[in-house]
Amino acid sequence: NNTPMGLAAGVFTKDLTRAHRMVLQLNAGTTWINHYNLAPAELPWGGFQQSGIGSENGLVGVESWTRTKSVYVEMNEMESPY
Repeated sequence: NNTPMGLAAGVFTKDLTRAHRMVLQLNAGTTWINHYNLAPAELPWGGFQQSGIGSENGLVGVESWTRTKSVYVEMNEMESPY
């Protein structure tokens, strides 16, 4: 965690409870437990800190390239003071 980057990290252990505690504390966008460098397209991929902006892959990747906007269209006549 003592780095300006935070793209990915891996934890290897037989104690899965401890592994989950560790990955919660890591400043990395992608973490693996007992594996490394697996990147299915369905899972978001993105870094923390200075390791990139936004995410790729998965729904989170799509959302990082979109902006939500609400548009209401009145199709009937309405009175307006403007």
